[in-house]
Amino acid sequence: MTDKGKNIIDILISKGLITKAQSDEAVKQQQTAGLPLQKILIEKGFVSDENLALSIAAQLDVPYIKLSDKDIDPQAVKMIPEDMARRYKAVPVRIEDENLYVAFVSPLNLPARDEMKHITGLEIKPMVSTEKEIDRALNQYYKVEEVSKQALIDMRMQKFKKQKIDMPEKKEKWSDRTGELPIVKLVNDIINGAVNAKASDIHLEPQEPEMVVRYRVDGILHDIMTIPAHIIPSVVSRVKILANLDITKQRIPQDGHITLRSDGKDYDLRVSTLMTVAGEKVVLRVLDRGSMMIDLGTLGFVPEDEKGFRGLIDKPYGMILVTGPTGSGKTTTLYAALNQMNSDSDNVMTIEDPVEYRLNRVNQIQVDHASKVTFATGLRTILRQDPDTIMIGEIRDAETADIAVQASLTGHLVLSTLHTNDAPSAVTRLAEMGVEPFLISATVIGALAQRLCRRICPECREEYIPDRKETDSIGLTLAQGQTLARGKGCAFCFNTGYKGRIAVYELMKMSPGIRNLINAGEPVEKIRQLAAEEGMNTLQDNAIKKVIDKVSTIEEVKRVVYLG
Repeated sequence: MTDKGKNIIDILISKGLITKAQSDEAVKQQQTAGLPLQKILIEKGFVSDENLALSIAAQLDVPYIKLSDKDIDPQAVKMIPEDMARRYKAVPVRIEDENLYVAFVSPLNLPARDEMKHITGLEIKPMVSTEKEIDRALNQYYKVEEVSKQALIDMRMQKFKKQKIDMPEKKEKWSDRTGELPIVKLVNDIINGAVNAKASDIHLEPQEPEMVVRYRVDGILHDIMTIPAHIIPSVVSRVKILANLDITKQRIPQDGHITLRSDGKDYDLRVSTLMTVAGEKVVLRVLDRGSMMIDLGTLGFVPEDEKGFRGLIDKPYGMILVTGPTGSGKTTTLYAALNQMNSDSDNVMTIEDPVEYRLNRVNQIQVDHASKVTFATGLRTILRQDPDTIMIGEIRDAETADIAVQASLTGHLVLSTLHTNDAPSAVTRLAEMGVEPFLISATVIGALAQRLCRRICPECREEYIPDRKETDSIGLTLAQGQTLARGKGCAFCFNTGYKGRIAVYELMKMSPGIRNLINAGEPVEKIRQLAAEEGMNTLQDNAIKKVIDKVSTIEEVKRVVYLG
C-alpha cells in the first residue's frame, strides 16, 4: 500500500520516524504558536529534514531530489527570476519537452506553480527537496537578477554615452504582470528601444563570451548594447517564449511571431533563430501594422513617374514587375499600389512568403512548404477564386513565371517582384526563366526598379558648397555657388547624418518599340537604350535629383545606386 494521500503525521509514525507522543506535542505547539508543522518537527529534532522531505514526496507522489547530488541545468535556472525562486523556496532543475521540473520545499504551493507557468510558458512539474538543499542551490546557481540589473544599467549608460536612442524609464507596458521581472524587463526594453528608434530589425548576436544587441535603422546596423554571458540563455528563452517557440531546441532553426502594442500602435515581430558556432542567434523583424496605409505620393516618385505608375495599376489586366535587391522597399511599393487599387468591387488576392502586413479587404495567402503551399500551387488556387488583381510576393522559378503570365493573359492584373538591377532587366529575367518572348511582350505592361536612399537628418542638416571632385564623382554639374545639403550627425540620427529613407525609382513602360526588341530577342542593353530615348528616368537620374533637391547626399546615392 502506498503513502499517497495519507496525512504526513501518519506517514512519519508508520515509518517509525516519530512517535505518537512527539506528534501530539508538535500538533499542540502548532495550534498555539501558529508555525508550520514541518518546521516544528525539524526544530525539535523529532525528524531530519531529509526524512521529512522523503515523507512529503511519498504523500504527494512526487519525486524527491537531493540537489547537492544532481547537476542542475543552468538554462532551467535562468527561466525563473531569483526573487521569485527565493520567495517560493524553489529551484528549477531541468527542462524536458514542454515541462520545467522545479524542486520545492512546499510543492503544494499552487500559486507559485501557476506564476512560474505563466512566465515560462511551461508546465511545472514539482519535486521535493529540503530547505537547506534549496537555500544552498539558490546561493550557488542564482546570478540572474544581479547580472540582469547590471545589464539594464549598462544599456542605459551606453544610451547616455552614445545618445543613440530614447528609452525612457516609464514606457507603456505591452507585457502583463511579469513586466518588472529582470529578464522580462530587459527583453521589453530591447524591443521598446527598437520601436522607439524605428528599427526594422533587432539582432541578438552571440559574440563569445557575450551577446551583442544591434538595431537596423534606415538599412544600417548599429551596436546598442552587450548582454553578459550569464544571462544570454534566459534572454533567448524569453524571446522564444514570447514567440511560442520550443526553448529546448537550440540547434534547429525556428520561426515564430510576436504581437505587441506600444505607444498606441500595434506591431508584429517576426522571430527567427539560428545556431551559429558562437551560440544561438536571434533576429526579430519589427513590422508596424499601421505603416502600410501608404499613399504612392509619399514614396519618392518624381511627378511624371508617379503619374505613369498610377496609370499602370489602373489597367484592367497585364503584368507589372517591381525589381530591386532585398531590402529595397519592393513590398512597400506593392502594398501602396494595392491600397490605391483596393475597392469594394474588386477581389484582390496575394500569395506571399511571408505575409508581412495585413491589408484591409485583401485576401492574403502565405507560402507554407510544410503544407505544400508554394508560390506556384498557391497561384493556381487563387486563379480558381475569381480574382481581379493578384499580387505575387516574388517570381522565383519558371513554373510561377508561367502561371503569372497565363493569369495576365486571361484578364487579370498581376503584380510581382524580381531580383534584377534595373527595370529593363526584368523582361530579360523572365526570358531566362523560359518564358517565351512573345508572351513577355504581350503581358508585361511596365517594370519598376527601385532602391532606398537615406534622407538627410532634419535636426542636423546643413548646406554647403561641394568641391568639384565630389560632384564629378556622380557626373553632376552645379552652377557657381550652388549648394547641396548634408547632415552633421546628432543624437536624433545615431550620429549618422541621416534619418528615414526615400525610394529612388526607374519606371519603364511597355511601348511598341520595346515590344519589338523583346520579340526579336535583343539584349537588355538595347532595351535600356530605347527606354531612355523614349523618356525613361533612370535610377541614376532620379538619384542625382535627390541630391540636387537636398533630400539625400552624394555619398548616399553612390552607396545605393551604381553611378559609373
